[in-house]
Amino acid sequence: MSEPALVQTLAVARLGHRGDGVAETPEGAVFVGRALGGETVEVERRGERGRLLRVIEASPDRVAAYCPEVPRCGGCAIQELAQPAALAWKRGLLIDAFLREGLDVADRVGPTLDAHGAGRRRATFHARADATGRIHVGFAEARSHAITPIAACPLLAPSLARALPVARAVAAALSSRKKPLDIVTTGTSGGLDIDVRGSGPPPEALRLRLVALAESLDLARLAIHGDVVVERRRPEIAMGRALVAPPPGAFLQATAEGENVLAALVTEAVGKAKRVADLFSGVGTFAFRLAEAAEVHAVESGREAIAALEAAARRASGLKRVTTEARDLFRRPLLAAELARFDAVAFDPPRAGAEAQARMLAESKAPKVIAVSCSVATLARDAAILVRGGYALERVTPVDQFRHSAHVEAVAVFVRR
Repeated sequence: MSEPALVQTLAVARLGHRGDGVAETPEGAVFVGRALGGETVEVERRGERGRLLRVIEASPDRVAAYCPEVPRCGGCAIQELAQPAALAWKRGLLIDAFLREGLDVADRVGPTLDAHGAGRRRATFHARADATGRIHVGFAEARSHAITPIAACPLLAPSLARALPVARAVAAALSSRKKPLDIVTTGTSGGLDIDVRGSGPPPEALRLRLVALAESLDLARLAIHGDVVVERRRPEIAMGRALVAPPPGAFLQATAEGENVLAALVTEAVGKAKRVADLFSGVGTFAFRLAEAAEVHAVESGREAIAALEAAARRASGLKRVTTEARDLFRRPLLAAELARFDAVAFDPPRAGAEAQARMLAESKAPKVIAVSCSVATLARDAAILVRGGYALERVTPVDQFRHSAHVEAVAVFVRR
């Protein structure tokens, strides 16, 4: 039986790490979505959660939400926080994460760089059927598996202008499978690239219908669980001087501007290094920029990603030598002896971070290490390992390519003492 609701007036002390307002009460902290630090609010409270009823005294940083799906859609946590305040808050999240690992880095953290640019070039839409069988396509509600059907998302780049109607058409075509779907959409130079997850392999008759659907929707490529159903045009992404055709559903930075900003920070940090290791390289986000001035060894666990990187490297001109290695760096990190031949090492792991590789780097003599991360918590943990191993943290730059969310990218630069 759920707790009874209480209507209370609360003073919000600050924003929490997920973007909820945090009010301190005698019974403990209460988390209030859409409430901002410094506000007085009326909430309907159940335990530690409070549903915002009205703002009694607003923060000077409060702005009107411009998307009609707020607050139902869980995609935006802080759309009502002015962007300058949001950038400052994200910088604070990074500093706090490092403090929890015993590292006081406030004087080495720059301002948060806004890398939203033209918007998201990649989005995953969820398709779910309700009790009547009607299919809803949209994003998950905050702290829920329920789906908010949306007509449009103002955060999407022009390359995803057709993404939602296309996702609805693909979901309708797969409705006979009666399974929840995740529809990964990517804007490429060749058009929309779609990878559907959750449906399972389609039977041949359905596969043929999907080929016809891709033709009618003018898709570049349509895949199911990474298995290409049809590729009508090469779905390419420009990365420096290279044109990369990523495997279906492969990792990409969320915005083109975010990729450019992060790559520029990494390239600047590498400086005049002649031999660079690019670990967790993906399809070459940093490798191709770095290869304009240095020999690069790119290491990634996904063989499909490595194949895409190799193919793009063969077609590109004006680059130094790029070598590749398919290797699971969680289980088999590069050892100190293997790292000895590099003047600089860059790594950009998934949210889990690169603990095993950081420990090997801490034992190495690599003169410079550049860590890129989408999780300030695991970045701070890996940074602490490097610092204990004798590296000095020169600077950390937070980057915001997930506007109105609590996600923070960051690039940290370390030098061997």
